[in-house]
Amino acid sequence: MNQWMELANKVLDGGCITNDEALSILACPDDDVLLLMHSSFQIRKQYFGKKVKLNMIMNAKSGLCPENCGYCSQSSISKAPIDTYKMVDKETLLNGAKRAYELNIGTYCIVASGRGPSNKEIDHVVDAVREIKDTYGMKICACLGILRPEQAVRLKEAGVDRYNHNINTSEQHHSNITTSHTYDDRVSTVEMAKSSGMSPCSGVIVGMKESRQDVVNMANNLKALDADSIPVNFLHAIDGTPLEGVKELNPLYCLKVLALFRFINPTKEIRISGGREVNLRSLQPLGLYAANSIFVGDYLTTAGQEDSEDHKMLLDLGFEVESVEEMKENLAAGK
Repeated sequence: MNQWMELANKVLDGGCITNDEALSILACPDDDVLLLMHSSFQIRKQYFGKKVKLNMIMNAKSGLCPENCGYCSQSSISKAPIDTYKMVDKETLLNGAKRAYELNIGTYCIVASGRGPSNKEIDHVVDAVREIKDTYGMKICACLGILRPEQAVRLKEAGVDRYNHNINTSEQHHSNITTSHTYDDRVSTVEMAKSSGMSPCSGVIVGMKESRQDVVNMANNLKALDADSIPVNFLHAIDGTPLEGVKELNPLYCLKVLALFRFINPTKEIRISGGREVNLRSLQPLGLYAANSIFVGDYLTTAGQEDSEDHKMLLDLGFEVESVEEMKENLAAGK
């Protein structure tokens, strides 16, 4: 039995991998990556079978953000030429939900730029969410920035099932990426979402000049936060941002990262997110042997691949899309 299968069995038996074992996954020889992914799949299959969860983003508000996050084209320090607009109208949010429902997307994600939402923006989102839930009954995730407690409660009462606020990087590396808010600000928002009854979603961006130990720390920090859903983004460096030109990643390393997150967070939704097309490239399908969730369509200010290509990829792999009806059943069961 190879060392990766031994590690997988350790996890399947309820154990946790050590820091050295975690680092060894990121240092896996390239020739052994298929063995690593096979071992990751044994964990994935135990908890999720061959089901894949689909997610779609609605970029409800673009740009105009006062924060100074080095990766983001929407930040105050970015010179990237992007579309900027205030919160879209209710009809646009409803049309996005309709399209997601027609494509059998399980989770519709309403995302808005900015440090945090105003009460007026919360009113607007709450109004749209109520109608979306009444019409389609689909799972809704909101990503609106740093929340106040009363705002979190209102979102939950309106029907928001999940709240996303990424930690993005490790606590140790955070100040190298942004100084306009702290790592603790991000953690507090995730905890607030949990306290309100919303499912916590928090993830990372890999490839921002962090160390391998930082990546291990991210995965362990999200385990400590007990995030139900973990989006793993791979940096798509955008011209005009401080991280312009940074290209530290290759497809095989990205697979090792996904395997690491599965080994450390075996029961959680691991979602291959932004940057998968440009970083995993032709190895995208292999990522789903560790991850069990993907975004379909475009991201915030960067394009994804065609919806039909994502569905072909899943069909070719022999995976099954979790239907909206299955998603509803899981929601009712508290999953």
